[in-house]
Amino acid sequence: MNERGAVSTFLAVIALALLMAAGLAIDGGRKVNALREASHLADNAARAGAQAVDLDTLRTTSDLQLHADQAARQVDEYLTSLGYTAAEVTVTGDRVTVTVALTVDPVLLPTGPITVTATETAAAITQEP
Repeated sequence: MNERGAVSTFLAVIALALLMAAGLAIDGGRKVNALREASHLADNAARAGAQAVDLDTLRTTSDLQLHADQAARQVDEYLTSLGYTAAEVTVTGDRVTVTVALTVDPVLLPTGPITVTATETAAAITQEP
């Protein structure tokens, strides 16, 4: 029985398995980091938008409302200053919801670009001095 080259085949298979495991660890970590970054960006952008309080409405009716256009503009300005854009901005009453999508290029895995999204909401509040 000829077993020549059996060790070479075994090593090739093991090397491929180790490379795939390393790819999952590295590219998976990059995906998790991108998801965390998208969440932070969306959260901070929503907070920036939640500062667009309609002061006239608040003073006359005590209703807390946001200027929708101004809130969306503040979200865009915040994200643009960091080199990003919002996938979606929704302003409803006193709340701003922002969705940010980021794309990560894998280093080892041959899967193509990975897109992650995060959606965060911030609400305007009033405080007594």
